[in-house]
Amino acid sequence: MRQNNRITSDTPAWYFQTWAAFLIALLLTSVGIYHLPVGWWARGFLVLGMYFSVSAAFGLAKTIRDRHEADKLAARVDEARTERVLREMVDDH
Repeated sequence: MRQNNRITSDTPAWYFQTWAAFLIALLLTSVGIYHLPVGWWARGFLVLGMYFSVSAAFGLAKTIRDRHEADKLAARVDEARTERVLREMVDDH
């Protein structure tokens, strides 16, 4: 029986880099919107657009992660079924 139950984990450096990149991008975009030579209504619209984009990105990332996890589970179930069928075939002979 093949064991392929490796648990992968992100390194602290990767975790830091992803959060730092996210926060820097959010900060610099916010500063850029603040310094635009437009009225407050336009700035508010851009901030709402940025908020919507960020929340949509989080939703998309969660959806992709959930799909990947479901596919991994389905593959493990299929592998277990195949191993059971092969074991039964070997036991019958």
